[in-house]
Amino acid sequence: MAHHKSAKKRVKQSKKKAERNKAALSKVKTLVKKVYAEEDKTTAENFLKEAVSALDKTSAKGRIHKNTAARKKSALTKHVNKLAVA
Repeated sequence: MAHHKSAKKRVKQSKKKAERNKAALSKVKTLVKKVYAEEDKTTAENFLKEAVSALDKTSAKGRIHKNTAARKKSALTKHVNKLAVA
């Protein structure tokens, strides 16, 4: 347990930061799943746009590595491009 005032503050700050990171990563995972679950190309492209935006934001904030974001965006784009126009 923290005994100093500054240590107590750090505990509170790190807890808040961890919650924020967890929420952001959860949102990204959900959006990525939506893209993969979609069969229709036009709606998949809409979900792709949202997912790419979320990936860019999380990588800009340092929550995920920029290469991880790039790799996920590339895989998502390839998947959407393979879908047949319906």
